[in-house]
Amino acid sequence: MNFVISSTSLLKHLQGISGVLSTNNTLPILDNFLFEIVDGRLAVSASDLETTMRTSMEIEAKEEGKIAIPAKLLLDVLKNLPDQPCTFSVNPDNFAVEIAYDNGKSKMVGYNGDDFPRTPGLEQSNSITISGEIISNAINKTLFATGVDDLRPVMSGVFCEFSPESITFVATDAHKLVRYTRTDSQASGSSSFILPKKPLNLLKSNLKGDEEVKLEYNDSNAVFTFNDVVLVCRLIDGKYPNYEAVIPKENPNVLRIDRLQFLSSIKRVSIFSNKTTHQIKLKLAGSELSLSAEDIDFSNEANERLTCNYAGDDMEIGFNSRFLMEMLNNLDTSEVRLEMSEPSRAGLLMPSEDNEHEDILMLVMPVMLNR
Repeated sequence: MNFVISSTSLLKHLQGISGVLSTNNTLPILDNFLFEIVDGRLAVSASDLETTMRTSMEIEAKEEGKIAIPAKLLLDVLKNLPDQPCTFSVNPDNFAVEIAYDNGKSKMVGYNGDDFPRTPGLEQSNSITISGEIISNAINKTLFATGVDDLRPVMSGVFCEFSPESITFVATDAHKLVRYTRTDSQASGSSSFILPKKPLNLLKSNLKGDEEVKLEYNDSNAVFTFNDVVLVCRLIDGKYPNYEAVIPKENPNVLRIDRLQFLSSIKRVSIFSNKTTHQIKLKLAGSELSLSAEDIDFSNEANERLTCNYAGDDMEIGFNSRFLMEMLNNLDTSEVRLEMSEPSRAGLLMPSEDNEHEDILMLVMPVMLNR
């Protein structure tokens, strides 16, 4: 099995899928890329059993075949080569791989391609086509709010809810929650599933934003197809918590404020907050917002005042400053609004201006204030 390919083109494709590779694989074969040639096209796959990513490209090849090539070694070779054609020669008897280039060649031992785990097929699947930009936005807006608790795996992923009216993505770790809804993409029927964090990060780094993404899914797996990449991932098994139940419906106290001004102020004040609770206090009265933080152990404290547009009763409420900063960093409007009911109930942060096709709601749980 011999083929010729540009070193830069191959490196670019391999780097796109190399994020799947895991450092602690249970099967040694998973430390390799699987190269398969069919009908003059080269398909390269990487897998960690839970997630498999495949990319394909046109090449010069007279025969078909498959071989597993050590991933780290191959990436290191290609990174140090200038752009030039590389000739790969594979000996099918002992799986030896030789790479010839302008001024030399390198040899390595590959493995039998048949030993590489097969990609699961999708039976009885549904499908939906979504623009890459919408998926990128949904991942960027929700991924930071996912949990890291191994005991609650369902909360470590992003919950996707598709209906004929809209598509919704939800992430929560029990302290904060993000719900991102788009009405300009719809599915033919109603369905829901939980996508793990790793494939979402891989999607984020491979999407350019201007492509169409075909998403196929059934009860156990999801397949994303876009550009020349196919990503297959196993879904998280389990029932997602009823997130609608925790979103407070009556929130008469509404604060409107410039997002960047609010974010800068929280960053400065939070430097003086307690290092375990990261608590900052918001005191709202009339058109003035006072932010304060103190760390009693070290006698550190900071106070700032901001003018704002506030409608509601005077109140004092405490929040974890890190959660507020993450949320404000992931919104992109110039003004935001914070809706609250009382100091012991969750606050809702959202863009001030409504977007025609996009609805973002971020919920943050309060921190009990020290009296």
